[in-house]
Amino acid sequence: MRTFLCSLFFSIYSLVSFSQEIALVKYKGGGDWYANPTALRNLIAFCNNTINTKITAKPQEVEVGSSDIFQFPFLHMTGHGYVFFNEADAENLRNYLISGGFLHIDDNYGMEPYITKELKKVFPDKELVELPSNHDIFNSPFKFPNGLPKIHEHDGKRPQAFGIFSEDRLVLLFTYESDLGDGWEDPEVHNDPADVREKALKMGANIVKYAFEN
Repeated sequence: MRTFLCSLFFSIYSLVSFSQEIALVKYKGGGDWYANPTALRNLIAFCNNTINTKITAKPQEVEVGSSDIFQFPFLHMTGHGYVFFNEADAENLRNYLISGGFLHIDDNYGMEPYITKELKKVFPDKELVELPSNHDIFNSPFKFPNGLPKIHEHDGKRPQAFGIFSEDRLVLLFTYESDLGDGWEDPEVHNDPADVREKALKMGANIVKYAFEN
């Protein structure tokens, strides 16, 4: 019991202590968690320049089952394919989220059927709920009156943002059919127009701001 309480105290203390940091989540299953290698670096630079954050320029990488995730109030996860959480991973992520952490999962196309299944291990009693366009995350500091922007086309489906809540706090955001991370990449990676990249970065800044302030 003492070990558990010490661990819990350390976890909560860590989330409070590291007020503005972002980490990339490494996960099991063979999916490419390392996709979009320049994305977070560019998002961080944009946030530091536009919304006055002070995030370390180079994001760290953390295993989903490691206690290191508790050092970061914001975790980002992406990929195209298979994702697997074992029991320890799921428990660790659940404890992180209910103790104040925030996870953004950006489907880089092909991730959705796997991550939705694995999230049931994290929160068996919760469902992903689509966020309405009037949610705060779409309105501050940048306005997205139609909700999540479309960055890359795949199946012609509309972009959707889904959330999981814990005690009325949005703890997890899953962005689907948008590919925000592609829009955060260096311009030459996808040759996206400047206005498309700007939309992606602004939406990313909204997510970061929301996660840090709620």
